[in-house]
Amino acid sequence: MASFGLRSMTVTFPTLLSSSKSQFNCSLALPTGVNVRFRLSMTADWMPGQPRPPYLDGSAPGDFGFDPLRLGEVPENLERFKESELIHCRWAMIAVPGILIPEALGLGNWVKAQEWATIPGGQATYLGNPVPWGTLPTILIIEFLAIAFVEHQRSMEKDPEKKKYPGGPFDPLGFSKNPDKLKEYKVKEVKNGRLALLAFVGFCVQQSAYPGTGPLENLATHLADPWHNNIGDIIIPRSIVP
Repeated sequence: MASFGLRSMTVTFPTLLSSSKSQFNCSLALPTGVNVRFRLSMTADWMPGQPRPPYLDGSAPGDFGFDPLRLGEVPENLERFKESELIHCRWAMIAVPGILIPEALGLGNWVKAQEWATIPGGQATYLGNPVPWGTLPTILIIEFLAIAFVEHQRSMEKDPEKKKYPGGPFDPLGFSKNPDKLKEYKVKEVKNGRLALLAFVGFCVQQSAYPGTGPLENLATHLADPWHNNIGDIIIPRSIVP
């Protein structure tokens, strides 16, 4: 019988797949009498083979070394971009359900919901109900004052982390009490936020291609005839489509 003199084995991939941020250790079960320990190291960078920019060290939530235009080389700009991304992510995560839910309930799509503002003296509604003080000038004044107050208060905070994660009344369920869980939640927030940003861009592109339609209507049209109702229908002229 063949005997195995090799008792332990370590395999490390080259720098193409190596990273200081992601390392996976595992044991590989082999036949009885064989004791081989297998360790695998690989990257979690956004593009294998691309070097991680030195200013993206992986410490920020959702940092996968993605900055092909090198916009974050200036430290002040990088911190501002982190803050702006997070704020836009939160707006997008509010906007996307706000677009999908009313359309799913049969209360119209997000494009037609804005048409009241083009009518002189038009009255805003939400989920079919009139909005108090729902005329356009009044709503614009309320929004301007509310956003100006919130942004002024946020700009007064000098701690970058508190500007992004203020806690207190903005954490009523106490998610920030556990540091380990908070770190995990930060990553989940930015990942879901990026997904929501892409979804909203998709809604805008769909509405531009099919004016007056909502995302669920577009989805239903696509599912009814996937071969003809897809992105190719926009890019490729119908005259050459079979």
